Amino acid sequence: MRKLTLTVIGLYIGLLAAFSQSSKPADSTVYKPKKLTFEEANFVSSYYKQDGNNSAVTGGIGSEKLTDYSNSIEVKFLRYDKKSRKHTYDFELGVDHYTSASSDMIDSKANSSASHADTRVYPSANWTVENEQKGSTFGMGGAISYEFDYLSFGGNINFAQKTKNKSGEFSGKAFAYLDNLKKILPLELRTGSTTQRGENYPTASRNTFGTSLSYSQIVNTRLQLAFLLDVIYQQGYLGLPFHRVYFNNGSEQVENLPTSRLKIPLGFRANYFIGDNLILRGYYRYYHDDWGLDAHTFNVETSIKFTPFVSLTPFYRYYTQTGVKYFAAYGAHKTSDQYFTSNYDLSKFNSQYFGAGIRLVPPKGVFGMEHLNMLELRYGHYTKNIGMNSDVVSLNLKFK
Repeated sequence: MRKLTLTVIGLYIGLLAAFSQSSKPADSTVYKPKKLTFEEANFVSSYYKQDGNNSAVTGGIGSEKLTDYSNSIEVKFLRYDKKSRKHTYDFELGVDHYTSASSDMIDSKANSSASHADTRVYPSANWTVENEQKGSTFGMGGAISYEFDYLSFGGNINFAQKTKNKSGEFSGKAFAYLDNLKKILPLELRTGSTTQRGENYPTASRNTFGTSLSYSQIVNTRLQLAFLLDVIYQQGYLGLPFHRVYFNNGSEQVENLPTSRLKIPLGFRANYFIGDNLILRGYYRYYHDDWGLDAHTFNVETSIKFTPFVSLTPFYRYYTQTGVKYFAAYGAHKTSDQYFTSNYDLSKFNSQYFGAGIRLVPPKGVFGMEHLNMLELRYGHYTKNIGMNSDVVSLNLKFK
């Protein structure tokens, strides 16, 4: 992983050096570049670690130990066309590497199977054009995600329109993900054919289509509100082929779930500026789907400015959900059940996530480095009432 991290940082430094000569003049409100110009870049690195005792790979029992090391680079360019419309080009490359004790149990007879670790690569590109006079924005983008047993292609189209007085904005987004996954069954449930026992696994498809709508409003100088609505439809193979299910008669199969799912999240967000040095951000989301899962999310975050250039951002999130109607614990399913899963992500539980971040934006650059204008370090602890917990540390660097 050290070699991977150095490669990612090296790519970023090369991009920064190549475009640093194109930096905007100090009076960027007047200057509008007609040629493609480097705007900013973000480098994000995080380390995630979890543990628990409800692995879906082993039927709802067993270790959930997992580590994930993630790096991503985002680079933005902009230019103005002859009609003074602002074009933004956003390119991102992400690389995750994880190790999982539960995935290692797909082949329960091996000391260490090939599935115990994997690397995911996910590049994306987005383009938006903004008419600042009319307050309108249009954009589109595409993305790819690849790992050993999973390949996904995604695309989106989005738009936004501000009100006449520019205090409100309506935005919408339509997106689609077309996924293909390898059906890697637990070793003991594979057939004797070459395709089931070798690496030429059969495949299955999963498609996701969705629409996101939002309206944001500046109520006054202190209060901003936003209303959010998503409608998401999935169809295809919606389970995972290596999730075991054990029945009350001792028999074993892999989880079987419906081939369609409709999700409807509805959210509300409020930002309140208590003073120049204190901002309170609140968020609530209600979620419902046709598998019988209902969920509520409550999130609050505060930004405390010690100086104009140093701020602390403590946060807390509470989440609760009902279980889907197809869930049952290890050994509790009946053989007469049409659909069945022992994946505890689909069970009834509540969780808490809390932590804090520190953000530095010195006017002369972080540590005196002119182009490094922001550094943010965050830590969060996540815990479920069903015995699962995790920790994540992330670093975000912004260069302009």
